[in-house]
Amino acid sequence: MSDRVLMAPSILSADFTDLGSAVRLVQEGGADYIHVDVMDGHYVPNLTIGPPVVKALKRVATVPLDVHLMITNAESTVEWYLDAGADIVTVHAEACDHLHRVVQTIRSAGARPAVSLNPATPVEHVRDVIGDVDMVLLMSVNPGFGGQSFIERTIVKVRQLAALCAEEGASPLIQVDGGIDESTAPLVAAEGARVLVAGSAVFCADDPVAAMNAIRAAAESALV
Repeated sequence: MSDRVLMAPSILSADFTDLGSAVRLVQEGGADYIHVDVMDGHYVPNLTIGPPVVKALKRVATVPLDVHLMITNAESTVEWYLDAGADIVTVHAEACDHLHRVVQTIRSAGARPAVSLNPATPVEHVRDVIGDVDMVLLMSVNPGFGGQSFIERTIVKVRQLAALCAEEGASPLIQVDGGIDESTAPLVAAEGARVLVAGSAVFCADDPVAAMNAIRAAAESALV
């Protein structure tokens, strides 16, 4: 397992009047991905952005766009986001009737498929697609809003997911999203998380780049 932790700052907490500048700032400061939260007001209780914003972000992004679809109709609309330039597309296992099909659609389009689980969903729910995805995202808050507190049970779930991957001979990246900061990052990294999504801890800081790299350093300190 890699000893490098990848950072995916979430633009959900950035200034929406100047997203281009926010993206440039963090990617020049070392961000590995740009995390884009798509919410439909149905699957989660918030409404954010859609394909036109993803397409606009693609023009300024020099690192992969990590597009997280928190929507009820991902199976019928995923191609919108693929056409807009998403490099990684994450769908929720709970929202897809035909999870394997949508994963294959993403892969066939040349993007990297990922699947997400909400806090109350057991990791067992991804066993049958674990070998088909590049990443599994564990939500460490109930999705919908930024700035929530980290759910400590996620530490156990990361450990369980790492064990499931080992059982199945699969090696997707394990990503954690929600309440990630310098105190929680080492806890999930120690159990196998290698991609961390941080929104308010980065973009609400006085120095977003310093905050992002401090989270990465804290996480990697747990791997020594």
